[in-house]
Amino acid sequence: MSGFDCDLFVVGGGSGGVRAARMSAQRGARVVLAEAAALGGTCVNVGCIPKKLYSFAAHYAEDFRDAAGFGWDVGKPRFDWQALKANRAGEIGRLNKVYADLLHGAGVQVVRGWATVVDAHTVQVQTTAGMRRWRAKHILLATGGTPTVPDFPGRECVLTSDSMFDLDPFPHRLAVVGGGYIACEFASIFNGLGSHVTQIYRGEQVLRGFDHEVQDFLAQETRKNGVDLRVRTEVSAIAKRADGFHLTLSGGEMLVADSVLYATGRVPNASGLGLEAVGVRQGKAGAIEVDERFRTSVSSILAIGDVTARLQLTPVALAEAMVVVDQLFGSGERSMAYELVPTAVFTHPNIGTVGLSESEARARHGAVRIFRSEFKALKHTLSGNSERTLMKLVVDAASDRVVGLHMVGPEAGEIVQGFAVALKAGATKAVFDATIGIHPTAAEEFVTMREPVAP
Repeated sequence: MSGFDCDLFVVGGGSGGVRAARMSAQRGARVVLAEAAALGGTCVNVGCIPKKLYSFAAHYAEDFRDAAGFGWDVGKPRFDWQALKANRAGEIGRLNKVYADLLHGAGVQVVRGWATVVDAHTVQVQTTAGMRRWRAKHILLATGGTPTVPDFPGRECVLTSDSMFDLDPFPHRLAVVGGGYIACEFASIFNGLGSHVTQIYRGEQVLRGFDHEVQDFLAQETRKNGVDLRVRTEVSAIAKRADGFHLTLSGGEMLVADSVLYATGRVPNASGLGLEAVGVRQGKAGAIEVDERFRTSVSSILAIGDVTARLQLTPVALAEAMVVVDQLFGSGERSMAYELVPTAVFTHPNIGTVGLSESEARARHGAVRIFRSEFKALKHTLSGNSERTLMKLVVDAASDRVVGLHMVGPEAGEIVQGFAVALKAGATKAVFDATIGIHPTAAEEFVTMREPVAP
């Protein structure tokens, strides 16, 4: 392509950017990728992967307690925060190298530095060696998202989720502000690791947007596990004192913590990219606006992932990347569907969900049938653990199609991933009923619920 240094220039080395760069190169495109930070983006470095590793670590506290009911005497366990941090850092370093090797193996040129868009076909990168420009036929923006903290007295005292994996020392008193999945996950994790956690949320209930029964059930289990969950509560100010951080809560109550995590939302990481000068349209909080083919208002510039503020999930960014690759260097037939995207929340217990909540289903379909089961898992008949499991099906009454499936319980994500395939295929409640369950498992409950609950 005469006049261009490359066919595709990718800005951002997170999951979506790396996937787009690698797969484009494998199709014969000349690809350059710029990244100023560690390869893998939020998911690998300060998101999904380390969070899940820390969730595993926190679960061991429960496992040690549960073991006694099965005849095991494990003595008094001791948790080593420094060892966990070191082992996590080693694994993340390994993954960073895997990403680098994948890009190198595909023939992608990786440039380390901060990239800005100069015009519709030009990107400049500030590297340690100086400034360099590339002319590209297509530019893909995949710079992800970043945590945001509101402006209030004491804002400088708080941490965001990016900082939670390397805290030193371990916070024996942790305040978590927020009610979304990130706040709930970190509250569960640090509670399991031994911190006294107070979670503060200004809304009526945590996990806004989830099925109302999932919200209530998770809140119940969270409190039962020891998290001091306070809803309809706000923080008006934070001050650093000799004995910790003093939080002034609504109503004048005071709370003292060793560390304060603000998990009150994430915004697109779009500032400093030069988009305004180029004419790329942006929406709320700077989100890059794209069409169904992920093209921006400047046709040669595309964007995927959290920077577009659609569904902020790593697998969604990966799927969007493959649509872009197909649009630019393939048949152009691939498209993206945002319905029936399964998701998991790694709280204790886990949440797994796919499809519509009950309220969404009633608004869309009118008449629905609800099937619900709440029970103590077989394991806990001997462990003595009071944890309970919730499973729920939402069925469109007219078509008998299962339009929502929700679970709160151990390994919920693992279970719901399989059922997501069934919902994507349009499975009806009759199909669920005709499926033989695997006994004894928790998952079999989804195919054995026969009687709908009262409307």
